[in-house]
Amino acid sequence: MAVLIWIGILILFLVIEAITVGLTTIWFAVGALAAALAGMLGIGVIGQIVLFFGVSSALLIFTRPIALRYFTPRQIRTNYEDAVGKTVKITVRVHNINGTGTAVLNGQEWTARSKDDRIALEEGTLAEVVAVEGVKLILVPTKRVALQKQE
Repeated sequence: MAVLIWIGILILFLVIEAITVGLTTIWFAVGALAAALAGMLGIGVIGQIVLFFGVSSALLIFTRPIALRYFTPRQIRTNYEDAVGKTVKITVRVHNINGTGTAVLNGQEWTARSKDDRIALEEGTLAEVVAVEGVKLILVPTKRVALQKQE
């Protein structure tokens, strides 16, 4: 009877693992499998419980870090931190109150806002990125002269 209970627990942990897909309960599923096998070999219920917790704990402690390294999706770095301190050219007037403004950074157009609501940044001027909030560049005016438009 204990073997059937362990197989039920094994199936439960496998279902939870399939739903979460995060390497959360697989260790306990293996522990339940070990306990079920122990039950089939005639080991008592106390021994099965000890084996379940022992195998589950050992796998959790020793193999989880390795499994997470190889099976978790890689996060793609966007390097937005590198934007701070760069100079950008304003392509649409930055006015926080009106909610307008875009700037070009590394050839890509970004939504832009001024760090100070009282300061508007005019089209064609240069500004410095002081922060990135979500997908918005937070800018301050620079003392550098804007590039002349080529016609």
